[in-house]
Amino acid sequence: MAEITWRYHSFALDANFLMIKQTEIEELWWYKYAFYTHVCTAILALPAGFTQFNLGLLKKRPRLHRTIGYMYVVSILGFAAPSGALIGSVANGGVFAIISFELLALGWFYFTWQAVRLAVQRKINLHRDFMLRSFALTCSALTLRFWKVILVYLFHPNPMDLYQIIAWLGWVPNLLLVEFIIYRKNHNLQNHYGLPDL
Repeated sequence: MAEITWRYHSFALDANFLMIKQTEIEELWWYKYAFYTHVCTAILALPAGFTQFNLGLLKKRPRLHRTIGYMYVVSILGFAAPSGALIGSVANGGVFAIISFELLALGWFYFTWQAVRLAVQRKINLHRDFMLRSFALTCSALTLRFWKVILVYLFHPNPMDLYQIIAWLGWVPNLLLVEFIIYRKNHNLQNHYGLPDL
């Protein structure tokens, strides 16, 4: 992701992916600003998120955990998710891909906001669950590109068909996996404390 992001370091309007978004750049005054806001802030969320589930950091350096958490939250709620919703509204692949990217942006914002709200209320277990959901969507930046490489290598699909597929594969499997992890964790806690299985 660092290598991909570096391709945009000059803020050129024809860099990498923007080569195929020239119509949007010419017709929508806001597109270039939303795109570069998304690129510059989403890349902060990935490394920040990777540190947040480190129990050693949480127990030994709680202040650092909170500081990095604030960076993660501000980058998503203030910049990356709203700009993602904007550029997603004109995504390649037509309405099927647009719906996916809009749901991704909305879910990313909602899960992150809920995680903050629950942390303020000191509901730590629920806070952790929503942070897991948020980070599953943060990682769509990685998994989307992973699926793109796999599908192109195996099937050589039409580019527009590819966008429609990876738009959903980038985040839906991530979220399903995290929901399974949360379910197993909560189920194990119920068994451990002899609580009824809901």
